[in-house]
Amino acid sequence: MQNKNFDVIIIGGSYAGLSAAMALGRSLRNVLIIDSGKPCNRQTPHSHNFITHDGNTPKEISSLARKDVEKYTTVQFHEGIATQILKNNNGFEVETLSNERFYAKKIVLASGVKDIMPNIPGFEECWGISVLHCPYCHGYEVRNEVTGILSNGDMAYDFSKLIFNMTKNLTLFTNEKSTLTQEQIEKLKQNKINLNEEEIDRIEHENGFIQKIIFKNGSSALLKALYAKRPFEQNFNITESLGCELTEQGFIKVDPMQKTTIPGVFACGDNVTMMRSVANAIAQGNFAGAVVNKELSEEEF
Repeated sequence: MQNKNFDVIIIGGSYAGLSAAMALGRSLRNVLIIDSGKPCNRQTPHSHNFITHDGNTPKEISSLARKDVEKYTTVQFHEGIATQILKNNNGFEVETLSNERFYAKKIVLASGVKDIMPNIPGFEECWGISVLHCPYCHGYEVRNEVTGILSNGDMAYDFSKLIFNMTKNLTLFTNEKSTLTQEQIEKLKQNKINLNEEEIDRIEHENGFIQKIIFKNGSSALLKALYAKRPFEQNFNITESLGCELTEQGFIKVDPMQKTTIPGVFACGDNVTMMRSVANAIAQGNFAGAVVNKELSEEEF
């Protein structure tokens, strides 16, 4: 790649990044997408709740999206990992893990997040397959099955209310002593939701599909699906090098125009919202791309 200067560099080439690139490519902007090719949903067998693509694999959707974006000749791709972004007099300088440097007037962070797995053997292997983060993305496929929730406290209670609609055979696994209030426990009992406070030893599975949960006291529980909300961290430390502000929940703070707290830097997708879905990432990316182009146009006019 001879050209190192771009109007916009997009960090992350999954759904949000590709969507932003299309909006910018159609606006004749010179764009570089830097992507490692490892999206967080890469082991999820099917993607749902996205009209026209319901049931396709994540790879099928992203491959089609990339082919669409590749039609716009002002958009280029670089396989790699962005490690640092620095502000300079003309905009920004992006450094990659291979020590290459690229320059742009604007930055779009579509870098996603990294889920932090618990120390439970089998959990990570089942993540996105039968250990699920979202009932809207995967709940229909395990409707009316023997289902569990791995959580505790207020989050567990709220999650139970949401999953209760999908199955009547539901158990809340706290994996430690429950921190629910007595009122919450009584409400769970009224709705026939079981409460299990035993500490989990491991998850037995076949190719990521849960068979049973084994507890440290030797007992076990048969299960088809387990919902779990996991803590996360931003995929790259580039937000720290830029100084972008994060929310209390750890997301990149953006305004309604997808602008971060650093002028010229925008963010979209999983790194800014708890609503993690393909459809939402694409919508945010499309909007971010349009806003970036508008800002460039106003500056150039």
